[in-house]
Amino acid sequence: MLSSAVDYKLLNSKIMTDFFKKHLLKIIGSLIGGLGGFLYYHFVGCASGTCPITSNPYISVIYGAVLVYLLFDLFKKKDKKENGIN
Repeated sequence: MLSSAVDYKLLNSKIMTDFFKKHLLKIIGSLIGGLGGFLYYHFVGCASGTCPITSNPYISVIYGAVLVYLLFDLFKKKDKKENGIN
C-alpha cells in the first residue's frame, strides 16, 4: 500500500515537472503581463471610471496576463508530429 502511494507521488511530481518545463515561458510571460497590467492601471489608469479595462485593477492584471500569454505562445516549439515529419 505504501509503495503505490510513493509511486503515485513520484509520478505526479514528474508530470508537474514536465508541465512546468514545457510551459515555463508562458507562465513567466503571464506573470510579467499581469505586473505590466497592474502598472498600467496604477500609472496611466482611468480616473473617471469610464474605461472598461483600465478603471479596474483586476481586469487590467488579467488583460495584461492574457495578452502577454498569447504573445509568448507564438514562440513555442513545434513538435515533429505537428509538422508532419516522422
